[in-house]
Amino acid sequence: MFPSPTTSSLPGSTLTPQDLGVGARFTVAVMDSDFATIILEALNGADAVGLEIYTDPVSTLVRGDEQRVLEYVAAVIAGAARGGHHVSATVLLSRGCPGEVSCATTPGLLDEAATVPVLTPTGLRATAHWALYPLDDTGSPGESPDHMRDIYAAIDYAKDRGTYVRGEHYVTMLEGDLAEVLGTVAAGWVLVGRSVQHVATHITLSIASPTEV
Repeated sequence: MFPSPTTSSLPGSTLTPQDLGVGARFTVAVMDSDFATIILEALNGADAVGLEIYTDPVSTLVRGDEQRVLEYVAAVIAGAARGGHHVSATVLLSRGCPGEVSCATTPGLLDEAATVPVLTPTGLRATAHWALYPLDDTGSPGESPDHMRDIYAAIDYAKDRGTYVRGEHYVTMLEGDLAEVLGTVAAGWVLVGRSVQHVATHITLSIASPTEV
């Protein structure tokens, strides 16, 4: 059971995405000979307002609030998939590590009122393997660390949302509109983050896979 939203753990303060270490890294692959053009057009065509974005030879880094980060990631993946080619994407979402490389977490720095991103349906059906990592070293007040409790709560949420397919070795399979799949992943990440400072989640996503033909 996820905790209900209350208020920030730092009364009187407004936590920024930078304070909370909110961001994503993602990589898109398009199975077409013109993959470079398709990927670059998808990156350039997505709304980047309010975001910090940097693309290197391996992946694209996106930093901003949860809603905008997820909107951008969804827009890029959808843009790459609009041509009907098989597209795969890996997405890593992380929160609670504002120290970046050094990951100097601040005890008690939680956004207990964080809201789940809401994405516009894309019309693209996606299948994904999803893993969630609540990196809880200390537990909540009065509670011991229990990462499986939080993982099972996120899986139950996916079942309620209708995107859950089944458990697999090391991952949970999700399926549905691209927006719903990404929304499910983001929900587990955000809701666990209300009580666990450092949370990461990883998804490998496929659209128009040849195994579905």
